[in-house]
Amino acid sequence: MKTRSVFNRFAKHAARFAGRPTSFALASLVVASWLLTGPLFGYSDSWQLVINTGTTIVTFLMVFLIQNTQNRDTEAIQIKLDELIRATEAANNALLDLEELDERTLDRYRQRYEALARATRHASGHEIAEADTGRAQ
Repeated sequence: MKTRSVFNRFAKHAARFAGRPTSFALASLVVASWLLTGPLFGYSDSWQLVINTGTTIVTFLMVFLIQNTQNRDTEAIQIKLDELIRATEAANNALLDLEELDERTLDRYRQRYEALARATRHASGHEIAEADTGRAQ
């Protein structure tokens, strides 16, 4: 089995586990246990180092799991959007791989669609104002 496949499966399962209420409860229990042992260890530097090291390690590893999950989700959404664009008869198929374009080209597309949105809102605003005053044609 490929390393990438093993990592993807692990990351998916770990992300699902980490996002459950049980995981939050478990983490809260660990912190509570650590707090309760404070007096036992005299709130020593070593006692503090345990929680600092543990949380740093977990945070460091979770960053990679979260990034992996977000990358997969984003790719899946892009594929779904591409399919919707492709399947819509009047859609502009040039938008299919928009996420692969450079910033300058993306800015030009954004400006074009912002102008279309402004024009549509402007046209709709006149229709609403005319309808409200009873002058709609």
